[in-house]
Amino acid sequence: MTAPPIERILFTEEQVSARIREVAAEISLKFYGRELKLVGVLKGSVFFLTALARAIDLPVKIDFLAISSFGGDTPGMVRIAKDLDDPIQGEDVLLVEDIVDTGLTTRYLLQTLAGRAPRSIAICTLLDRTVRRMVQVPVDYRCFEIPDRFVVGCGLDYKQLYRNLDYIAVLNPDRG
Repeated sequence: MTAPPIERILFTEEQVSARIREVAAEISLKFYGRELKLVGVLKGSVFFLTALARAIDLPVKIDFLAISSFGGDTPGMVRIAKDLDDPIQGEDVLLVEDIVDTGLTTRYLLQTLAGRAPRSIAICTLLDRTVRRMVQVPVDYRCFEIPDRFVVGCGLDYKQLYRNLDYIAVLNPDRG
């Protein structure tokens, strides 16, 4: 793979790994003695969810859903393109996101999942871009807050590339 047009590295591999372990410890403490179902939002959350699951000191189940946007330029108009494989009724659910941005998609997912009667539902995100928030959502666990820049790595992509970078970087697509 050719070098991506990186403007700067925001968080190194070491910083990302350390922060994921810290957040996993908080989650393990909060849900001590219980099973936890991690629900990842495809495709961006896969790398983060995997690292997080390995660091959580609890029995975990994993499921995925995928969303697709529709409605053209209207932000937050999404539908579920791939639903969960198993029901979540009565389970402690942790919705795992790569990034929470406007909050619109996350709010939709929270409402949808809450309607399925889980025991509890919480949100964990690798990146939180609060500066772009249009609706407030309860982010329970966040690894990093980021500025309003286009970022890649650790699951986040540009045209399906750069997800596999082990660091998080600001991308300047005009340089590529």
